[in-house]
Amino acid sequence: MQPICVLGAGSWGTAQAILLASVGHKVILWGRVEDGVPQIKASRQNQRYLPGAMIPDNVHITTDITEALHQAQAVILAVPAQTVRQVLEDIAHLLPRDALLVNTAKGLEIATGQRMSQVAVDVLGEDILDRYAVISGPSHAEEVARKIPTAVTAASANLQTAHRVQDLYMAPWFRVYTNPDVAGVELGGALKNIIAIAAGIIYGLGYGDNTQAALITRGLTEITRMGLAMGGDFRTFAGLSGLGDLVVTCSSQHSRNRRAGEMIGKGIAVQQALDKIGMVVEGVYTCQIAHRLSQSLQVDMPITRACYRILYENVSPGEEVFGLMERGKKHEIEDIVQPDDVADKV
Repeated sequence: MQPICVLGAGSWGTAQAILLASVGHKVILWGRVEDGVPQIKASRQNQRYLPGAMIPDNVHITTDITEALHQAQAVILAVPAQTVRQVLEDIAHLLPRDALLVNTAKGLEIATGQRMSQVAVDVLGEDILDRYAVISGPSHAEEVARKIPTAVTAASANLQTAHRVQDLYMAPWFRVYTNPDVAGVELGGALKNIIAIAAGIIYGLGYGDNTQAALITRGLTEITRMGLAMGGDFRTFAGLSGLGDLVVTCSSQHSRNRRAGEMIGKGIAVQQALDKIGMVVEGVYTCQIAHRLSQSLQVDMPITRACYRILYENVSPGEEVFGLMERGKKHEIEDIVQPDDVADKV
């Protein structure tokens, strides 16, 4: 049996290794010494990022990238979005010719504004898209590792690739749907983190359920608006990688983005909040990129703009909330999907 290689021994990489091993695959989990891999190997659990979740015996743990990739049938990218390019450059000469490349990072690259599939093409060439897939959806590592019922989407431009990834991951507690809309799935997973920071800020300020519901709803509008401008299918944003991931990330204490936002809403400085989280908070980076893209593409993203001002311009969170509430009157669904657009896509 050819192994599945999981690159990244953080919480999500560890949870995926546990999931894939639990359904019978031979798994190799790769990580760096500085991420505590020797300790993970010795104790068979990731005390730093996923405490309490035991790693099955059919997961081989290593810091040797060559060993990890040898004869892999699939390579899972479970590293932060801002390190994906470097990791791909490091493994380009080691990636098995027929191996699937499955990205599970949720973000946009700061330097280029690219989605992760576009980064993969930059590094590995256009041919990689035939065996590239992205998995996204409401899937906190803490719950996946405990076999809590979860559903996600696997998107690929190649239907056969999507089905192969679906088959790899499917379990009685982990359901995988397929979707051809790589752009939409990647964008939904990235942009929802901005709204989750905003949701945490709202909670930290002491506002209630009405405010949270309004934020999530209008956040989905904003994600859809930008997603369409960047090539996504409007239907994707109503699915697991859009609405589903948005709801769970905005409402769960497992969400780093929400927790960081909550601390900021309570008056803790941004960098101090990030230090307290102790793991990558992707929404902070994505907010910077999305704000820049919204200006260049002329897409109205008021929540993203407010988050950017809070994160990068030291504007008061309370001031930004009132700024959002006091904007000019608007039609609820303008600039999202026009009837002609729906007719073209259905």
